[in-house]
Amino acid sequence: MLGLINTTTSSQLLAASLLSLACINAFANNDMPQKSSILSFEQAIKAAQKNDPWLTGNKHQQQAISAMSHVASTLPDPKMSLAIANLPIDGFDFGQEGMTQLKVGFTQMFPRGDSLNIKNQQLRQQSQAYPFQRQDRKAKVAFTVGSLWLDAYRVQQSITLIEKNRSLFEQLADVAQASYSSALGKTRQQDIVRAQLELTRLEDRLALLAQQQNRYQGMLSQWLTTFAVPTTDPLDLTRVIQLHNLKLSNQFPDISLLNPELIYSDKWLAAEELVNYFATHPAVIALDKKVLASKTGINLAEQKYQPEWGVNASYGYRDDDPMGNSRADLFSVGVTFDLPLFTENRQDMEVKSAISQTEAVKTERILLLRQLLGAYASGKGRLLRLNERKALYKTQLLPQIQDQAEASLTAYTNDDGDFAEVVRSRIAVLNSEIDDLVIMVEQQKILLELNYLFIGSLAQSQSRITSTKNGASHEFN
Repeated sequence: MLGLINTTTSSQLLAASLLSLACINAFANNDMPQKSSILSFEQAIKAAQKNDPWLTGNKHQQQAISAMSHVASTLPDPKMSLAIANLPIDGFDFGQEGMTQLKVGFTQMFPRGDSLNIKNQQLRQQSQAYPFQRQDRKAKVAFTVGSLWLDAYRVQQSITLIEKNRSLFEQLADVAQASYSSALGKTRQQDIVRAQLELTRLEDRLALLAQQQNRYQGMLSQWLTTFAVPTTDPLDLTRVIQLHNLKLSNQFPDISLLNPELIYSDKWLAAEELVNYFATHPAVIALDKKVLASKTGINLAEQKYQPEWGVNASYGYRDDDPMGNSRADLFSVGVTFDLPLFTENRQDMEVKSAISQTEAVKTERILLLRQLLGAYASGKGRLLRLNERKALYKTQLLPQIQDQAEASLTAYTNDDGDFAEVVRSRIAVLNSEIDDLVIMVEQQKILLELNYLFIGSLAQSQSRITSTKNGASHEFN
């Protein structure tokens, strides 16, 4: 009778522990007020985009190209020459010979054909690609930082789940020890060893997750760290943001999918139809600008067939002759130009090179479109399969595992079950919760990836809205 009471008391203690764990989990899933020091998903992306030095460097590159476009449309500076011509060396007398003169000359060169305007056009076309490069960069930063945040969130929540379950396994070990010590229950020594083993495994999982957490925090820090360097001391980095103890918000992000009807549709469009969606992607438009500038480069190379002209003028001052008679000063003017006769090894090859460069850039565009198409096919397929897994977890797997755990506990409480089965069932519940978390995170990461692919449609919609507003304001005025 005493053994039955001890066994029942241990089982009731185990049941109470499981009930308290369920209450703790339910409370933890509620939205808690977040502190200002906790980093949310949106804050991480906005901070990374704001503090990205690549964007600043890209703006400077655009400004450099724009400045060079103004330089390219300007004629070269005229050249001035100053010389003493035909000075006799027998006496170095400036007035001895009639040919001796002080000569001042000016030369102005004119580039071939319309090369100045064409070069200006080419540089302006090159500069037009930079804003689209920045749009693509911001979208890539959002995808990269968002994925890192989600990975760090997964690790942080996994640690939380294991920490909450560790107390339960500690109580399981205590219950097993108490039941074994009474020598009246069904608990065996191997059950105690099994409980301690599972605790050790949990500690190992926590250590592994802590290692992953440090890794993701370090990867996030390179995007979020801001250097506030005073002008007086450029080596003073005391205001660098410290991210080694970064805490993430418990609020799981809800990412809105661009073009959901295209993603969730059972119909798979042909590549020719999908290209229209990707043609407005900033990276593709940037390459379009590059192709346009390359085509202008062909026209620029063709200008080499035109001659290069130059105009020179000079004024020669002559001194009086030895008899004191005045000598007339001299004025000269002339035109110079080259003759592009041997074009086979120079001009023809330059035009051929420009054409090949244009075709190479077109190839880059084709490769980029193929990458976008492949990423779309992969992302859509993975998202649909993950949605199926998520539904399977919610409707069948998680309830079945919970039922199994409750059944194992009930059997053990009625002195008709195995302690090892109770431990295995609780581990299965923990693993299923972590797997469900992994599926949720992977879903959001795929949504980020797909949104990056269709960022062009969002930019196009915003541009259309802005144009409509501007048009309406013009009509109103």
